[in-house]
Amino acid sequence: MKKIGILHGKERSFPTAFVERINSKNIAGIMAEPVRIDKVKQGVNNGYAVIVDRISQDVPHYRAYLKNEAITGTAVINNPFWWSADDKFFNNCLATKINVPVPKTVILPSKERPDDTSDASFSNLAYPMDWEGMFNYIGFPAYMKPFAGGGWKNVYKLNNAADFFDKHAETGQLVMLLQEEIVFEEYYRCYCIGRKHVRIMSYEPRNPHHLRYVADFQPSAEKLQMMTDIVLRINNYLGYDFNTVELALRDGVPYAIDFCNPAPDADLASVGQENFDWVVEAAASYAIERALEHKEGEDNLTWGEYVKRSANKQPLY
Repeated sequence: MKKIGILHGKERSFPTAFVERINSKNIAGIMAEPVRIDKVKQGVNNGYAVIVDRISQDVPHYRAYLKNEAITGTAVINNPFWWSADDKFFNNCLATKINVPVPKTVILPSKERPDDTSDASFSNLAYPMDWEGMFNYIGFPAYMKPFAGGGWKNVYKLNNAADFFDKHAETGQLVMLLQEEIVFEEYYRCYCIGRKHVRIMSYEPRNPHHLRYVADFQPSAEKLQMMTDIVLRINNYLGYDFNTVELALRDGVPYAIDFCNPAPDADLASVGQENFDWVVEAAASYAIERALEHKEGEDNLTWGEYVKRSANKQPLY
């Protein structure tokens, strides 16, 4: 029996529907269930061919568990080794090398020193920093947000330099990005499953959270294809099998705003019934595909083009 597990926290609508949809297909030798974790022995697999991870970003114990499962043969969606190494600033850096438009962005040192450091720990950091040069490069209004993380936490819109210094003082030890504002005509959030299935959803980030999918942009076939190509390129290079990409269209050009969401929102109450039905079906079908392809005791992870090409000394793009 090839078991497909889903690892989740307080989320309920998607995990429940995902398990039910897989089991309703009645595929011989395939079954799905919520993952159960008890004692985790090093180098010993716990019996899942596939695990879909929805929570380990918040639970270090789960992340360690998933790495053990991966090294002993489980296909973990998404790759826990890559997810542990990735961040939003690197994503933007990679985008600049694979012909994906992104907002101008700089990374900032944390306002407060990390624990167990002192002034002497920052011998290589310029002081004072060239704030004016950064502000001239990015422009105002601008956005400041953590270089890692999500859920629209600690995101600030900044109108000028004084606003920047005021808000940056609130960020403590967080490492932040300062990013150009893209004044968009249209905005889309795009599911990508298995680096091949794409659903482009109208999205209005300026609405309250529960109303953000209440938007009705009407992209042309040409724009849909352009956005699909960008979404697939991003996910194939990063190696994510379950992700969302947010695209803001300015003067008809899709700018990738946020594309490091490997446990993206799939809650029925926020995404709506049609989007929910699509993501449940796509995720269930892809998990079954990975279970059927699973090879006992081998590396069943997905590795992105960035890692594969770098390891093989091939051109990046």
